[in-house]
Amino acid sequence: MTPLIVIPAAGASSRMKGRDKLLEPVEGKPLLRRQAEMALATGCPVMVALPPGGGARRDALEGLGVTQIEVRDAAEGLGATLRTAALFIARHAFDRPMMILLPDVPEITVFDIKSVLSRFEARGGDTPTRATNDANKPGTPLIVPPRLIPAFTKLTGDDGGRAVLQDEDVVLVPLSNDRATRDLDTPEDWAAWRKDTGVSD
Repeated sequence: MTPLIVIPAAGASSRMKGRDKLLEPVEGKPLLRRQAEMALATGCPVMVALPPGGGARRDALEGLGVTQIEVRDAAEGLGATLRTAALFIARHAFDRPMMILLPDVPEITVFDIKSVLSRFEARGGDTPTRATNDANKPGTPLIVPPRLIPAFTKLTGDDGGRAVLQDEDVVLVPLSNDRATRDLDTPEDWAAWRKDTGVSD
C-alpha cells in the first residue's frame, strides 16, 4: 500500500531568534509549502502535523490537498509529533506505511523521495527504508512499515524512533552529498546554506 507521507511541522523553531524556519522563503515560497508540494508530487497522500492553532504554518499550506492534524503536546518534542501521526494512521489508515519527511531539509527533491519509496517497495514493503548522505549518515525520508506503527504510537520526548529501529535491518538509500541530512535550524545555518547553494529567498 502507498505510504502516508508525514511532515512533522509542530516544532517551535526555538533556535531561530524569533523567525520560523519552516516559513523561510526558498525560491519564492515558504519552506513548509515547498516540502508539502514535493510530497504531493509523489502521488502519495500527505499529512502535515502542526502545533496547536497552526498559525502562519497552516496559512502556508492553503489550497494544498494535505491532511492537517494538530499536535496538542508539541512542546514535548518530535516523539510527540510522530506519536500523534502514528495514532492517526492506526485509527484511520490501517495497514498503511508511514513515510517521515522532515520539513527543514531544503535540498531534498521529488526524485529523492521516489528513490526511497522504490527501494521500500522493492523489498516487499515490510523493511524500514531510510535515506542517508553519501557517508551513510541516516537522514530523511524514512519509511516505516505497518508492523512498526504500534511502536511509534508509544514514542515520547524527542525520540524520532531510534529505539524502534535499533534492532531492525534498515535498508539505506544513499543520496548525493548531504541532501538527506542538512537541516537548517538557525539564522546562521540559513545564511551559510544560501551562500553555499546560491538558492534565492
